[in-house]
Parts: sequence; structure tokens; C-alpha cells
Amino acid sequence: MIRWRIELVRGCSRRTAASGGGATLWARGCLLTSLLAAPLYADQIAVPSGQPVELSEVLVDTIGTQAWVRFRFLAPDVARSPGKISYAEAGPDMEALCAEVALPYLKKWAIQADKVVISLSDRTVPFGQADPDATQFFEAYRIEDGACIWEEF
Repeated sequence: MIRWRIELVRGCSRRTAASGGGATLWARGCLLTSLLAAPLYADQIAVPSGQPVELSEVLVDTIGTQAWVRFRFLAPDVARSPGKISYAEAGPDMEALCAEVALPYLKKWAIQADKVVISLSDRTVPFGQADPDATQFFEAYRIEDGACIWEEF
């Protein structure tokens, strides 16, 4: 299985194979990518809870016969401690991020996804690595008729 990591790098998008040698492929020409990606995302994205949220990376996977696209967001206010954004408060944020960030992203890049996973993390954690001090929230959605439908893990 090859997992692609799509990075926004100073307005240029590239895809890096996360397995199989780590080769980097430019998804589109730098200028074209800059024009397509720049208007979609500000540094911080408005969500229902009002917490600061920033898109950190998008991972495209094939799991079995399904295409999974993971949208990983940095959300420093999510935490287990009192006074921070709880999982219950973050739920509507993740739903909004699927509808308002993931769906337009998939459409803009012509990516067909069977599942979309939205994750919020209070700190940067490399994909697939454990960090016992990090707080991470996840939700999965199937894409149906242009909408995000919540899927229980």
C-alpha cells in the first residue's frame, strides 16, 4: 500500500509517498496549485466552538478497496483538562470541517473519497506515532450525495 501525503508548501502542493522510498511528486504545477489552493484556506478556519483550527496535512490512503482521505487539523484548545474544548464541543467542529473544508478540497482536487477522517490534535503528532501527552479527537464520515454522513468507528 502506498499512502500519499499531500502538503501545502508555501502555496505549492506536492505529494510525498509515505512508503516505498519517499519519492516526491508534484501534484500540479506550482503556479497552478498556488492559484487553486490559496483561496480555499486561511491560516485559521472558523468552527462552531470558536477555537483556533488550522489544517496541517491531508493524507490519501487506500484501505482494502476504499479510498480514505484524512484531514489532520491542529487545534491547540482541545484537551482533556477542564477549561478546554471537550470532545462533545469538538463534535460540531469536526462535522463543519468535513462539510466546509474537506468537501470543497475533494472537489477542487478531483479526489474521490469513500471515507473522510477529520482529526483535531492539540499539538503536531506525526501520523501513526503515539504521543501520550497529546489530545487527539477523530471522526469518520462517508461521502454521500455531496454530504458528510457520520460513521461510527
